[in-house]
Amino acid sequence: MPAPKALRPFVHREYRVLISALAISIFGSGMWAVAMVYQVIHLGGGPLELSLVAAAGSVGLVAFVLAGGIAADRIPQRRLIIAVEGANLAVIAAISGLALAGWLQLWHVAAGAFVLGVGAAFFFPAYSAILPRILPAEDLLAANGMEGSMRPVLQQAAGPAVAGVVVAALSPSHAVTAVALCHLSAFIILNFLGRHELAAPANGTEDGGTPSRKSSFFQDLREGVSYTLRTPWLLWTLIWACISVLFLIGPIEVLLPFVVRDQLGGDSSMFGFLLAVMGVGAALGSLLTASLRLPRRYLTVMMVSWGAGSLPLAAVGIMDTFWAIAVALFIFGATGSVGMVIWGTLLQRRVPPHLLGRVSSLDFFVSLALMPVSMALAGPAAEVLPIWLIFVVAGGVCPIMAVIAMMVARMPDDELAHPLDRSPGVERTTAGEGQVRG
Repeated sequence: MPAPKALRPFVHREYRVLISALAISIFGSGMWAVAMVYQVIHLGGGPLELSLVAAAGSVGLVAFVLAGGIAADRIPQRRLIIAVEGANLAVIAAISGLALAGWLQLWHVAAGAFVLGVGAAFFFPAYSAILPRILPAEDLLAANGMEGSMRPVLQQAAGPAVAGVVVAALSPSHAVTAVALCHLSAFIILNFLGRHELAAPANGTEDGGTPSRKSSFFQDLREGVSYTLRTPWLLWTLIWACISVLFLIGPIEVLLPFVVRDQLGGDSSMFGFLLAVMGVGAALGSLLTASLRLPRRYLTVMMVSWGAGSLPLAAVGIMDTFWAIAVALFIFGATGSVGMVIWGTLLQRRVPPHLLGRVSSLDFFVSLALMPVSMALAGPAAEVLPIWLIFVVAGGVCPIMAVIAMMVARMPDDELAHPLDRSPGVERTTAGEGQVRG
């Protein structure tokens, strides 16, 4: 009996190794988010010190994500992923040792957060680039869906919950030690990735996924940017992503707590529960997408999921019942993850393999760069505009921009001209043609 589509990637040994290590590492990241907070508080830090430590991680991520994409196209991804996990292990183990010995200081935690941010900047482009080399094209959608459903469960729910228990029962330093054990386990598992299986990518490119010529950092970056600018479906999806991040992240992260307080009369626990509902929606949306075939109208389904899924947020600012807002956030989380799973699969199937790391990092960069801007603007905007109006604008702009992006990039025509519901053999030819065009 054939395996369900969502589980088909597990047939491949290399994927089982990679996803097992990733699951443990993501769980450890969820634990770190809580352990770091209470470790800072234990050291006498307040909101300012906590903000500085969190900002250090974000700075490391944003500053190095483009370099991470270039590295993913230059260095064998197996080596890069193992090196990053080894660095994560070294950093967390050092913080754990210093904490248990009583020598830990705030700057140690900030430096560690910075290095972990740099590691994430190198890890995720490499992970995106390695998947097409260990899986056939028809299993990429399921693999991206599995990762999309696993992340909110492990990083946003299970990891923080376990860390909270460990902190309460023992101490923050013990929680940090548990994070180090997670990274140690992931590091050991990653070393079982086979070298010979990764000698050439599954899509059959002749260069093994790395550039055959020597080039500088800026030449490599220019090549990735140039490909993005002359590929309409890719360019306009990124433009939509920039606008959506700018309009949506701030209201959700900064203004939603005030909606909970002022409209629902709720507290922080209600706010946390609403975020959990959104995370459950994201997990279920990813799992559903992983269980189905890639739609023939894949660009249309992706943009409609993102655009229409943003509409419920327009009503959040005027709703006065908990369950109505919960449903709106559930829909937003579910439809957002549907689009993200399709998007990740399109990058892996339509972007030439030797550019995949750079294009993935550009996608990551434009999203990360505008997140702090959106959060910084949300507060001042709420001083001069009613919160309900901000949500109406945020929920209304994104669908309109989705329609504009589809029309300008001619996505309906593009998806018919580049069908992906075909055999892997034909798909390899398409990838080769894309490489020549790129």
